[in-house]
Amino acid sequence: MLPEPFSQIRTPERWSSCNRRRLPFFSCLLLVFLLSGCDEYTSVPKPRAYPRVVYPEKGYKPFDESYCHFTFDQPIYSTIEHDTTFFDEKAKDDCWFNITVRQLNAKIYCSYSPIRNRKEFDELVKDSYEMTNKHNVKASFIEELRVDRSEDDVYGVVFNVEGPAASSYQFFLTDSVRNFVRGALYFNTEARPDSLAPVVRFMRQDLDRLVGTLKWNDR
Repeated sequence: MLPEPFSQIRTPERWSSCNRRRLPFFSCLLLVFLLSGCDEYTSVPKPRAYPRVVYPEKGYKPFDESYCHFTFDQPIYSTIEHDTTFFDEKAKDDCWFNITVRQLNAKIYCSYSPIRNRKEFDELVKDSYEMTNKHNVKASFIEELRVDRSEDDVYGVVFNVEGPAASSYQFFLTDSVRNFVRGALYFNTEARPDSLAPVVRFMRQDLDRLVGTLKWNDR
């Protein structure tokens, strides 16, 4: 029980009504305090989304350009661009061309060199390895696959390049005595292994088909 002096004290009516008016103010202050604590929340970035790629239906037709010394199966959705220059200089042979797949921004650069002697052959093989090894700076792994199609006198190496390298597939094919063909796949876009991986797999099928069907005209 409160002492008498305190029990007889009455809250002034004016003070009570003022306190009631302050309640909304304190409520707003509490809300601001709670919201300020949310600033420390770290948002989780959304996974990167990539544009949907529409792949053409697989199909092949013979490559039989008269300026070349061989044939192979090329994709029906590709076009051939005859390339007569190399870095503003005349190509070493008339059989230089590009296989372009515009739908996928892909291009396979192909070059042909005649073999006149063993020294030229060794230089061509050396150049092919050196041009592939230039991608070692960004490549995470380079797989070498031997090509041995003795029934057609076709031999060579396929290079599967993994990682953010500019070219993900390169190859050279030869009969070791007269003909030498080199090819490299490039995309007209930034090299992003995660987004390009499905497109690279699609194009590798076409390149494997080229490597597996190439035949020399002079046999």
